Amino acid sequence: MTPSPTSAQVLAVARDHAHRFSKPTHDEITLIAGYGVEGDAHAGATVQHLSRVRRDPSSPNLRQVHLIHSELFDLMAERGHGVEPGALGENITTVGVDLLGLPRGTRLEIGEGAVVEITGLRNPCSQINGLSKGLMKELVYVDDEGETVRLTGVMSVVVSGGVVRPGDGIRVILPSGAHERLPVV
Repeated sequence: MTPSPTSAQVLAVARDHAHRFSKPTHDEITLIAGYGVEGDAHAGATVQHLSRVRRDPSSPNLRQVHLIHSELFDLMAERGHGVEPGALGENITTVGVDLLGLPRGTRLEIGEGAVVEITGLRNPCSQINGLSKGLMKELVYVDDEGETVRLTGVMSVVVSGGVVRPGDGIRVILPSGAHERLPVV
C-alpha cells in the first residue's frame, strides 16, 4: 500500500536478529513494551548496540526502535545516493512525519495500539559510507551556525506493544510543558 503524502503513516518495517548495519524489511514487526522489536538484535531493556554494551552494559536502552522519515531517501536520491527502507538500520520508515522536528518525549501512536516515545537523535557511524561513498557527510554535517546536523532519524522506547505494518497510521502526541530539543542518544 502506498501512503498518501499528506498522511502520517508507516511506509516499511524492518528487523534483524543479528548485529548487521542494514535490516531486511518484513510484512510486520511486533513491538514489546520496555523491550523493543521482537526478534531484533537491538531489542532489550538495557543497551544492545555493541559499542555501548562495551562501555556500560547496564545502561537503559534508549534505542529500542529506530525510525527514519522516507523523505530523507528522496533527498539523498537527488544527491546521488540510493537508500531504501531498512538500509540505514531503521525499524520503522515513516512518511508524512517531521521526526527530526519533534521534541524529546513525543509519543507516536502507530497502528492499533503500539506507542513509542522518542528519546533522541540517532548518532550514526561511518559504516554508512559502505552503502554509498560520501553518504555520511550528507547525513551528518555542520551547518552555517556551527551546529551539527544529524539526519539519520530518531530513537525511541516502546511504551505500549503491538503489531506494526506498512500502511498503519501514525498519530503524533506532543509532550506537555516546555519542549526539549532532541539530544543525541
